[in-house]
Amino acid sequence: MMVNEISIEDETSEETPKGSRRANPMDVHVGSRVRLRRMLLGMSQEKLGEHLGLTFQQVQKYEKGVNRIGASRLFDLARVLGVPVQFFYDEAPLGAHAASVQMPGFAETQPDESYVVDFLGTREGLELNKAFARITDPKVRRSIVDLVRALAGEES
Repeated sequence: MMVNEISIEDETSEETPKGSRRANPMDVHVGSRVRLRRMLLGMSQEKLGEHLGLTFQQVQKYEKGVNRIGASRLFDLARVLGVPVQFFYDEAPLGAHAASVQMPGFAETQPDESYVVDFLGTREGLELNKAFARITDPKVRRSIVDLVRALAGEES
C-alpha cells in the first residue's frame, strides 16, 4: 500500500535572496487596508497601537504585511477602526491567475484596480480625496474628474 504525500506551500515561508521571508500578498492587502482606514480616521500608528496594547512598530509590521494578523487581532482592529472585518478583505487579490479567471455571470474579467487602494493609502491620495469631497457643486466635481482623466491620458 502506497501513501501519497500532500504538500501545501505556505507563501510566507518562501525565502528571498537575503534569507528573509517574502510577505504573503493577502497579508500585504489586509495590512494596506488597516493603514488606509487608520489614515482616513487621522489616527497615528502610536494611537492605534495604544488602543490595541501594541507598539507602533508592531502596527507598522501589520500594515506592511510583514507580520500576519490573527483572527482575534483582526476583530479588535475592526472594532477600533469602526469597520466590519470584511472591510480588510474588500478588493483583495485572488492570486496570480486572478486576471485570467472569469467569474460566473460576468462576460469578461474585471481589471485589477488595487493600485487605487494603494494610492488612497498615501498622504497625497488622502489629501486629494478630502479636498475633492469638500467640493459641493456636481458640475465642478465632474469637470475635475474630466481634467484628471485628460491629464492621465484616459478618455471619459
